[in-house]
Amino acid sequence: MKQRLAILGSTGSIGSQTLDVIRQHPDLLEAVLLTANNNVDLLISQALEFRPEAVVICNEAKYQTVKAALEGTPVRVLAGMDAVCDEVVSESIDTVVAAMVGFSGLKPTLAAIKAGKKIALANKETLVAAGAIVMEAAAGAGVKILPVDSEHSAIFQCLQGETGNTVRMIHLTASGGPFRTWPKERIAAALPSDALKHPNWNMGAKITIDSATMMNKGFEVIEARWLFDTPVEKIHVVVHPQSVIHSMVEFEDGTVKAQLGSPDMREPISVALAWPRRLALNTRKLDFAVIRELTFEEPDMEKFPALALAFEAIARGGNMPSALNAANEVAVAAFLNSRIGFYDIASLLEQSLAGTPFIAVPSLDDIFETDAECRRKAEEAVLKIAR
Repeated sequence: MKQRLAILGSTGSIGSQTLDVIRQHPDLLEAVLLTANNNVDLLISQALEFRPEAVVICNEAKYQTVKAALEGTPVRVLAGMDAVCDEVVSESIDTVVAAMVGFSGLKPTLAAIKAGKKIALANKETLVAAGAIVMEAAAGAGVKILPVDSEHSAIFQCLQGETGNTVRMIHLTASGGPFRTWPKERIAAALPSDALKHPNWNMGAKITIDSATMMNKGFEVIEARWLFDTPVEKIHVVVHPQSVIHSMVEFEDGTVKAQLGSPDMREPISVALAWPRRLALNTRKLDFAVIRELTFEEPDMEKFPALALAFEAIARGGNMPSALNAANEVAVAAFLNSRIGFYDIASLLEQSLAGTPFIAVPSLDDIFETDAECRRKAEEAVLKIAR
């Protein structure tokens, strides 16, 4: 039987590449729900090609445009985030690909978990903001969360067959982003167009900026802490500019297992969907004679202070990662709109961690309240900087 997928954020980078995996394996995979925030044209095109049971446009102002375009097809058209949460629990869905960008992915992911759906998780913010709550819900529902991030997919694959063996260290690899070799003075003057030129990966704007600040890697540290039930002291970030080794696991005897592949997100997507089976893909294969060398270096915390702030947030725990994420979403949006400078992003994050009341064991309501309050304060801080 085909695996029936709900793709939350189908018009984004991960969602679009998930649909390409479906194109390559239509006998095994089927899209039954597609959702998008604003990209009406692409959502309509995807719906006409894949004919899902339903689509949801989260921006309700664009509902009529989608509805009119799909008139005469069997595709149901819905609008709003509540509709996403209602649809993911449908009995016609086996797996939810959580690829929405930002904190907005938390509610539908939790709804899918409570309904017992398999989760292919690409939305970092879900575990960053509410890792303890999400993992507890998954354990209670007997739900498997399979990571889509290339780094966490690599760790997952390295851990297979190692039950009972003690992990000494998880080594999360980072490309270093577009500013790895830039001096700090030049980075300070960087424009959004500079930060969007990632050397290896083709990603959406928000995650590409997070890669430039290295906050993306900080979020991945927090994700790894929850996905693999590993203390932050056992998670090490190493810069690997070639992006060939996606991450490594070091065991107590000194053995290190690494997972290698091309910088193509369709590979970890297919792992999350088909595991333990591996699907044939028309991706570029590694040619070691061409690669010739693999290099590694420590991240520069002075040039990339956002990474240090992520380690601080997870070390403090509680609602601090949620505060960090909320401020980061506001700051990145402000930078992309040229309202603040590159290093203003880290300044806003530091303010958020310092100014947010600490809650050691936050409830879900606490997480949402922390998110809302930190966004409000971050917007105020942006206004002051922009003046």
